[in-house]
Amino acid sequence: MSTHIAAQPGQIAPRVLLPGDPLRARWIAENFLEGAECYSEVRGMLGFTGTFRGERVSVQGTGMGQPSASIYVNELIKDYDAQQLVRVGSCGALSEQLRVRDVVIAQAAATDSSMNTLRFQGYHFPPTATFALLRNAVEVAERAQVRHMVGTVFSSDSFYHSRAELTANVVDYGVLAVEMEAAEIYTLAARHGRQALGVMTVSDHIVTGEETTAQEREQTFGDMVTVALEAMLATPLPG
Repeated sequence: MSTHIAAQPGQIAPRVLLPGDPLRARWIAENFLEGAECYSEVRGMLGFTGTFRGERVSVQGTGMGQPSASIYVNELIKDYDAQQLVRVGSCGALSEQLRVRDVVIAQAAATDSSMNTLRFQGYHFPPTATFALLRNAVEVAERAQVRHMVGTVFSSDSFYHSRAELTANVVDYGVLAVEMEAAEIYTLAARHGRQALGVMTVSDHIVTGEETTAQEREQTFGDMVTVALEAMLATPLPG
């Protein structure tokens, strides 16, 4: 039993979806998993385990930002032996090629966070997705004709950035969208030999100003969940 999840041994599956919003975790459990049961309500950060196509899958809320996500991912790995960790959340589009509700499959995550700066003492580690999960997610999206783009996202520590021009600068280097958790999830997966991926839905467009409502962000981003679940099941677990 861990400090912030408090599930019993065996309650969490090797395959775990990671929405930031705990209410999205509940929506996913109710709409995509069969026989889902809640294993944690600690601090309102809901976690559920059920089955998808006969395979056990868990969905665990992580909160907003890399420090919060780091707590849950560390405990999922160290205390519950999670093997696949796939973020399903929202992102803000930076590329003019993206539209609201498009899916972004993140092959890598740049960041302004100090977490890896402290971790690597000045070395610059490139947080990247697990290739097998990435490849399978792209194939699923293509088969299902889901509008998507594959590329680099920017994991920011600030939602309300005081210097927006710094985020805008990364667009010149091909960054597609901004979000807040993927870089840390990818880094921890690499450290512990686990698999990780980020599949995000564009909830708002930084360039055009178009946006979705809070309820839409919580409950209508089904394409990314389907892509994530199908990719997980198509990818053998490590070892």
